[in-house]
Amino acid sequence: MSTHDEPTIGRLIGDASRDLTLLLQSVVKLAKSELSVSVKAGGIGAGMILVSAFFGLLIIVMLSISAAYFIVMAGLDPAWAFLIVAGFYLLLVALLIVVGIKLLKKVRVPAKTIAAAKDIPQALKGQHSQDPVPTLPGHRR
Repeated sequence: MSTHDEPTIGRLIGDASRDLTLLLQSVVKLAKSELSVSVKAGGIGAGMILVSAFFGLLIIVMLSISAAYFIVMAGLDPAWAFLIVAGFYLLLVALLIVVGIKLLKKVRVPAKTIAAAKDIPQALKGQHSQDPVPTLPGHRR
């Protein structure tokens, strides 16, 4: 056998390095193309949601005006009819604020999670805490 036909170790390493670089470049190009398609679709989807939200607001305005005119048709003065509709929205806003504040007051610090996270360095050192298995809320041992 001739040694001229067989590649040298240096040549093999060079070819492997070149192939690996080409493979990584191809993977990066593929990731960029996939991400650009995803970002484009996400942007179009978000835009459509924003446009539909805008039209939803317009619908609420139109329905509010319609409700006021229905009250006018029932025999009330237009000023009072629009004031009734505005008052309804004022009550709705107040109710949503009260409920939102009550829900925000229920937010608590995850004390058990913090305690378990503080035990991790000791566990990695081979030390055990007093309570090796933290209990989840609503569960008993």
